[in-house]
Amino acid sequence: MEYRLLGRSGLKISTVTVGTMTFGGVGWARTVGDLGVSEAKRLVDLCLDAGVNLIDTADVYSDGKSEEIVGDILGGKRKDGVLLATKARFRMGDGPNDVGSSRQHLIAACEASLRRLKTDVIDLYQLHEWDGQTPLEETMEALDTLVRDGKVRYIGCSNFSGWHIMKALGVSEKDKRQRFVSQQIHYTLEAREAEYELLPIAVDQGLGVLLWSPLAGGLLSGKHRRNQTAPEGTRQFAGWTEPPIRDENRLWNIVDTLVSIAESRGVSAAQVALAWLIGRKAITSVIIGGRTEAQFKDNLAAADLNLTAEERKRLDEVSVPPIIYPYWHQLGTASDRLSEADMTAHAPHMN
Repeated sequence: MEYRLLGRSGLKISTVTVGTMTFGGVGWARTVGDLGVSEAKRLVDLCLDAGVNLIDTADVYSDGKSEEIVGDILGGKRKDGVLLATKARFRMGDGPNDVGSSRQHLIAACEASLRRLKTDVIDLYQLHEWDGQTPLEETMEALDTLVRDGKVRYIGCSNFSGWHIMKALGVSEKDKRQRFVSQQIHYTLEAREAEYELLPIAVDQGLGVLLWSPLAGGLLSGKHRRNQTAPEGTRQFAGWTEPPIRDENRLWNIVDTLVSIAESRGVSAAQVALAWLIGRKAITSVIIGGRTEAQFKDNLAAADLNLTAEERKRLDEVSVPPIIYPYWHQLGTASDRLSEADMTAHAPHMN
């Protein structure tokens, strides 16, 4: 297992992270999975034995049940080197202040997560989504307080747009607050929109990048094929709609290429898709999840799969996103003055 620095911090995390959205099965999360403590512990132990050192969860997963299961698995005692990441922002109660990124909600949410996780400190505390109604000065001050109080070690964001991230980093610098060390985003062979803004920002600002649903909700696992009904037991069969697919033909072209490379290498399409991500610039870790030991074992194997330059070229070409404004204009008039961060967006379109 390889370990990479998380952004500008000195914290090293494994290139594979344990995802826990399948733990609990309460409410909307039942569509994803409903693993109990014993089942989840077997999968977590499998990952830890493989060298994974980060477990990622969120308060909103199964209304806190996912965090509780993680806390029960660790038994109130951290195994050597195990790091915990969780997230807050979504609604966790019926009250008017049980949602959002206000000081009131974030501090209360963090304290509740600490109780459920049976721990004194959260290693990476992430804003799960943007809150356009709370001043960023208040949000960043609350996160700074949590760090200074010893309840949180590092902070990050998730599902922010580019200008949201830059505004938050600007507030942190202006007010001398803790800054984000990472962003958790959706980025796959099928969904490469992050290359426009989010990955260039990661390179330029020194942010680590964790990827949620790196197999596009299972669509890139090789189980789903062109002109076939979603297999029983999958998220799509249960009605899961993330991520949105705007070009179905493109999706199946990507899957066909994944399967072709996988068959030639004697591995799964899922491993190829994950290995492509792990090898991408700026990516720190892919978050894997699932319901079975077989799924986790297969995904973990991707950490040791090295794709050839030719294989990467095939995957790049079949999945390259369109070049949009202002990038097509920059490509035509500023290609001699592009930075390393700029190249994250422009490189796929340069000869």
